[in-house]
Amino acid sequence: AAAVSRVLILAGTATAGAAGAQQVGPIFRDGQAQVVPAFSDSTTWIREELWVETSFDSDGDGRFDRVHVDVTRPAQTGGGGLRVPVIYESSPYFSGTGSTAREYFWDVRQELGAPSPPRTPMPSIPYRGDHHRISNSFVGTWVPRGFAVVHSEAPGTGASQGCPTIGGDPEALAPKAVIDWLNGRARGFSEPEGGEPVSAAWSTGKVGMTGTSYNGTIPVAAATTGVEGLEAIIPVSPNTSYYRYYRANGLVRSPGGYLGEDTDVLYAFIDSGSPERRARCDRVVRDGELVPGEDRRTGDYNAFWKGRDFMQRLDGIRAATFLAHGLNDWNVMPEHSIRVYEALRKRGVPSALYLHRGGHGGPPPLELMNRWFTRWLYGVENGIENGPRAWIVPDGGDREHPVPEPDYPAAGVVAVTLHPTPGGVQTGGLTREAASGGGRETLVDNFSFAGAALAQAEWTEHRLLYATPPLTAPVRISGTPRVTIRMASSKPAANLSVWLVALPWTEGTRRAPDPYESLITRGWADPQNHASLEHGEPLEPGRFYDVTFDLQPDDQTVPAGKSIGLMIFASDREFTLRPDPGTEVTVDLDGTRLTLPVVGGMAGNR
Repeated sequence: AAAVSRVLILAGTATAGAAGAQQVGPIFRDGQAQVVPAFSDSTTWIREELWVETSFDSDGDGRFDRVHVDVTRPAQTGGGGLRVPVIYESSPYFSGTGSTAREYFWDVRQELGAPSPPRTPMPSIPYRGDHHRISNSFVGTWVPRGFAVVHSEAPGTGASQGCPTIGGDPEALAPKAVIDWLNGRARGFSEPEGGEPVSAAWSTGKVGMTGTSYNGTIPVAAATTGVEGLEAIIPVSPNTSYYRYYRANGLVRSPGGYLGEDTDVLYAFIDSGSPERRARCDRVVRDGELVPGEDRRTGDYNAFWKGRDFMQRLDGIRAATFLAHGLNDWNVMPEHSIRVYEALRKRGVPSALYLHRGGHGGPPPLELMNRWFTRWLYGVENGIENGPRAWIVPDGGDREHPVPEPDYPAAGVVAVTLHPTPGGVQTGGLTREAASGGGRETLVDNFSFAGAALAQAEWTEHRLLYATPPLTAPVRISGTPRVTIRMASSKPAANLSVWLVALPWTEGTRRAPDPYESLITRGWADPQNHASLEHGEPLEPGRFYDVTFDLQPDDQTVPAGKSIGLMIFASDREFTLRPDPGTEVTVDLDGTRLTLPVVGGMAGNR
């Protein structure tokens, strides 16, 4: 009775029972759930607050953690007996976040392989444990269309119990518990401690998850558990591998815009849970797991990172997955979605991909999201699973009007291999013909120079630049470029950075994190990991090694009149650690190559 009373109090002016007499249901047109007037009066919506019991005890208090949940649903799901599916978002951000001031991040001004300078602790996040409404996101969009909307706070944040674990198992098991509750398999309570049972008899048990960034990461995590009832997810800019978020091919590398961030910094940024638990969580999770596991000295892929890499758990995903990503997202980079999409496609999981030209965030158009959720949550045969698998916003296009493609990469892609020719201190050549006797060229590391400045320099010893002749026909790159660089270092460790650029360089009008119109894509690697991602070894100065790695995936057209340039340098001041200048990196041109996925090949170009 207490739980039911709380529902009616939060429901507004109308009771669920009175509204239920309307005997209305969802309406579908053109394969989409339509706004239903009877569902649209927000004063009649039923709003619930509860805590769902999980299967883990991350704070070690001897009891299963409970996560804070809120529900918003049409009034007709009360006394009228209507049952509806759920749109669900979970987040660690709902109760506030910490500081983004660089003084609380790791100082990247250090030698490679050396201990990191001490980090200044971030100020604590004020506790907000008494709020009843977690969020109103998605409510105005989906409740009028006949869905309930559920939010939950991630473990260790807000009024949820437990500890933040930054990619640990609780971040998958907490939303699984909520989905289990929506299916009658887990217990919900009206209070964080004790309380009356709360059920979800109004739910059909079919759940779709969505969200952006961390909120998009959690749907992927939940899906890897294979939880029954999670039918569809639409992750937007999800982080699908914490290693690839904070490292790059063995290199300690920051996400764009957050130089010096790492898992322990992100922990402090979301640590908004009960102050009574924070000291223990700091000791057990932050200091006992995150700081030693992240290993800022080597950047190697270890058991800690493997446990936070969803690519290791994709076999568990059964939910239809529609991934969305910006091709100029240098925070959570495009590979996070594209690698998962390609893997799920091979596994036969219903999957689709939306790619736009912008940076971090940006969901698919509402029509596509509606068709996706309507198909998998309401079972409406709208054919979306049989249509285009990729929706790509073209250069200069509108996010709301992506071009449908049969798949990604685009049809007709040909692998084109290009080889550098001498002259990289100014601008050497980049040709399809492999020629021997190219010799060796040397650059001198200096983090003081930004990549954009190096790309524009007429002559500099701090990078090597090789470019094709001006294109006589447009070239569409669709897929993941790959480089092999035969290199030697004057020291046992060196950063290795690569930018693919369109020349001559022009400054664009894009806002941060990518204001560079002429930047095509980029990538980074630690030469010490040339043979193994798990075990880097110091370089023997002067010895040559082949370092092969992928650049970030892309889909864009380089116009006629531009040249495609391969820029090789060492420290990237926007992303990497910053050792003292002076390390020399020598490139053997005969052993260096760039492979581009080009639609139709380079036909029509010299």
